[in-house]
Amino acid sequence: MEVVRRESKNKEEALEKILEELNVNFDEIFSSVKESQGSFGKTKYLVSVVTKYDVKVFIEDYLNKFLEKLGIKAEIGFKNVNGDLNVYIYSLDDDEASFLIGKQGKFLKSLQHVLRKTLKTQTGFGIKINLDIAGYRRHKEDMLKKEIRGIVKDVQKTKIDAKLDPMNSYDRRIVHMIVQEYEGVITQSEGDEPNRYVVIKYKG
Repeated sequence: MEVVRRESKNKEEALEKILEELNVNFDEIFSSVKESQGSFGKTKYLVSVVTKYDVKVFIEDYLNKFLEKLGIKAEIGFKNVNGDLNVYIYSLDDDEASFLIGKQGKFLKSLQHVLRKTLKTQTGFGIKINLDIAGYRRHKEDMLKKEIRGIVKDVQKTKIDAKLDPMNSYDRRIVHMIVQEYEGVITQSEGDEPNRYVVIKYKG
């Protein structure tokens, strides 16, 4: 997986040169910009770029080798959503899917964590990926959306704020997006990781 890096006083210019060199558009890459102070206090930027194609090839190869060691045959799929890369392992039988997901999704979360760490080691910067196995996360997401819509209606009716249980950043973002669809309510994230949570507030 090739990571192209350029240092420049102008980050936009550096990024343009990399895109031209790789012959890709901005929506076809993952990028990172690090700022530092050069001589005489002048700001310099280190721009790092990897193509989404290379990342997908790496992930597919990584997961296929992992599954092969477990004696599991499955298909790997991808979808870009809001700048994140969603990765799917599907076409599994029920026993294999249950094994990979683990109790309350713990194995799935661990595998996603390892995959993110591996990508960071390979590229030098964080790439936001969300791993799903046999539609488990999508089903949980649908249930969460349904639950939040019910809570929002309760807040609108009772005018009493609702404090939700701690959630990861992905689930909190879903809550914020759902609440934006309704009038008279707003959201606010509070607390520190890993116990950060969302409060749905009545605005009137």
